[in-house]
Amino acid sequence: MNAPVSTSSRGGAWLLEPTEGAGAFTPEQFSEEQRLIAQTADEFVQQEVLPVLELMEQKDWKIARSLVQRAGELGLLGVDVPEAYGGVGLDKVTSIIVSERVAACASFAATFGGQANLTVLPIFLFGTEAQKQKYLPKLLSGELVGAYALSEPGSGSDALGAKAKAVRQPDGSFVLSGEKMWITNGGFADLFIVFAKVDGEQFSCFIVERAFKGVSNGKEEHKMGLLGSSTTPLILQDVKVPAENLLGEVGKGHKVAFNVLNFGRFKLGAMCSGGARVAIGEAAKYAAQRKQFGQPIANFGAIKHKLAEMTIRQYAIESLVYRTGGLIDATLAATPHEATDGSPVLAAVEEFAVEASIAKVAGSEMLDYVLDENVQIHGGNGFVADYPAERHYRDARVNRIFEGTNEINRMLIPGMLVRRALKGDLPLVAAARQLQAEILEPSAPAVAGGDGRPLADERRTLAACKKVGLMALGLAMQRYGQSLTDQQEVLMYVSDILMDVYSAESAVLRALDSQARKIGTADLQTDAARVFVSDAAARVESNARCALAAMAEGDTLRTQLAALRRLLKVVPVDTVTLRRRIAEAVTAKGGYIFG
Repeated sequence: MNAPVSTSSRGGAWLLEPTEGAGAFTPEQFSEEQRLIAQTADEFVQQEVLPVLELMEQKDWKIARSLVQRAGELGLLGVDVPEAYGGVGLDKVTSIIVSERVAACASFAATFGGQANLTVLPIFLFGTEAQKQKYLPKLLSGELVGAYALSEPGSGSDALGAKAKAVRQPDGSFVLSGEKMWITNGGFADLFIVFAKVDGEQFSCFIVERAFKGVSNGKEEHKMGLLGSSTTPLILQDVKVPAENLLGEVGKGHKVAFNVLNFGRFKLGAMCSGGARVAIGEAAKYAAQRKQFGQPIANFGAIKHKLAEMTIRQYAIESLVYRTGGLIDATLAATPHEATDGSPVLAAVEEFAVEASIAKVAGSEMLDYVLDENVQIHGGNGFVADYPAERHYRDARVNRIFEGTNEINRMLIPGMLVRRALKGDLPLVAAARQLQAEILEPSAPAVAGGDGRPLADERRTLAACKKVGLMALGLAMQRYGQSLTDQQEVLMYVSDILMDVYSAESAVLRALDSQARKIGTADLQTDAARVFVSDAAARVESNARCALAAMAEGDTLRTQLAALRRLLKVVPVDTVTLRRRIAEAVTAKGGYIFG
């Protein structure tokens, strides 16, 4: 597959660069091979997974294991791993495609993610050659099932506060003791990626087999959702782990944990996109056949608004997820390396860690919105188990907790940008100073726009929103300095601004690309991008006002608010008409219209 052209090779650079109409990868650019893989994954879930979901919800883990094996036979588990270890070695865009399609069954998606993302990837990226040869072929075939054991009863988000211990032995082995919590696949996994502190101090990672003496799991958790996936504690009682099962280096377990979480966040964003596609289809079909007051409820403006808004938000998330995948693939294509060397992959995903966190937070919150509206469109039927809307609603709630809570990730987004700026990897400080000088001038010029280019007003609005984000982040760095990390409320406002900017720009870039390619839905994509940018700009303004008010007062605050008003002059958009067009297309198709 040909790697897409990238507009930037650096994570976070979009905040400082103009919005250009070329270079972003979009679903409309799928190759024939990618479309076939999407079809394979779709058929697998629809024909083999969903028909046995009720049995899995009754904790029949033999079925879950057989489905993992079937996914292995189809090559779905090995997209990220080279052929040398039993994988198929495809690009990250294809990996997104698989994650998105598997998400049509959330319970199996959790099982699948625990295997393909949280067990396979740590071993491929950090394992020795012997570890890769020993474990990867069996994991990729589904013969072995894996699980990831990081969280503990007293340490969820504070992963480095783990209490599990690994005591060195004279023969070089380690003895592990402790308890891990909320382990997906915990009831039937053969292999665990376990984090523990060597001698109580050095956070490290180990490959632990269930066959090792002292390994057991507790009872299945009684969960709100994902009832068809196994979630248990993992109990380690003086488990002797051979020296060769240390994964990575002693004291470097955080590198394994945090880099794997970057992958997990990126993939979770894709899974949320896939879940939203399913729900939009259910909502559209139900609204078309459900009659009230003598006509289908899809005819009513309030329902049209819901169907359109569900579609528009999903469009933005889908766009940013594939844009990010394209950026990673372009970075890898520009980095000569052996297929079996995972270090360039690790570096590329780490480069776009900010975008991975955005995909996770924005994706999970978009999905919750879509599923809530799906229940609402179904009315009373959405509240009972006779319809899948109820199950989707419960299953999705954990996504805002998985892979680092959304609160933690909101701290990470601006925090990672600041660290890059201070290291000199991103010219953020210079740009913030230049902007500050500009906005303090009494007659600061408005951002140019309205030049006749497609989506010109939206590009102008995006340029202004970027400046607002840069202004808020720059003022926060100046105001708080080293104590910025303690100002979580301000960081959350800034983070929400940045997420809206990246999401809105991704939607605009995709709409521009579709216009250039003369895609059949190009006009509707333009409608979706216009609505999203219009609404995002209102949110950006609100979040900026709150952030500025928290950092300044009196004349200083008034000056900053005046600068904000000069920067963010948004041309009003008739979102009612645009939403109606989108909703009518969704109803006519009976589902998501963009892909």
